[in-house]
Amino acid sequence: MLLVALFLVFPKQEIYSQLGFSHEIGVIVGPLALYSDFGQRNDNETNFGNSSIAVGIVHYMNFAYRADCNCYTRDKYFNDHFKIRSEIDYHKTKLDHLGRWVADDQQGQGPDFLRSMKGETQIFEIGAQLEYFPLSIRDFDAGGYKLAPFISAGFHWIAYNPNITYNNDGDYYGGKYDPETTINNDGGNTWAFLGSVGVRYKLNKSSDLMLDSRIQYYFSNWVDGLNPDVPENKANEWHYWLNFGYIYYLN
Repeated sequence: MLLVALFLVFPKQEIYSQLGFSHEIGVIVGPLALYSDFGQRNDNETNFGNSSIAVGIVHYMNFAYRADCNCYTRDKYFNDHFKIRSEIDYHKTKLDHLGRWVADDQQGQGPDFLRSMKGETQIFEIGAQLEYFPLSIRDFDAGGYKLAPFISAGFHWIAYNPNITYNNDGDYYGGKYDPETTINNDGGNTWAFLGSVGVRYKLNKSSDLMLDSRIQYYFSNWVDGLNPDVPENKANEWHYWLNFGYIYYLN
């Protein structure tokens, strides 16, 4: 993360020349589905409806190549199979109660209240993860093959800002969504654990395309601003993000 800040403030490769590894930067974008307390669990309408487009800026430490000498590093397993990835991401997702409990055949104050509830949450996150490439990073960088699969895991710091509106009809679905205890529009912060699988495609000597499939679990149940007293509320918020990226080598 610090390296990203250094690059933004001093955009010259000489800054990195003494660090003993090379650097990559890129942008990522793609659809994100937020699994929250809005909507019905395991429901396709909810999964596809409560979604958005997320964007991010990424930075990599590449230990297989040194920027100071334009040469490969010593042939060690870690250097040839791992990269450290840091990134900054942003996404804003609109949220609705979708599924059977708000279907047209559901009548009464409870379903009407759920239908009236609208939400959204803005999320800014920054963090790092360790990426493992089963194939040689050296060989991929040298053009030995076009595709380089990887898996990764890491942690992000999350700043969230939810906003929920609703009809104040006094029922609140039998008190299970009482605003005094289950709704909180105050922003906050938490941590999240992420894991992903992906692949890089060698576009040319200095750039790659990337496809990354990520699951991220938040350490808070208030990311969407809602924490209802219902049996279905079994887990914190989490999201699935399929992102596409362009990566540029600075060396």
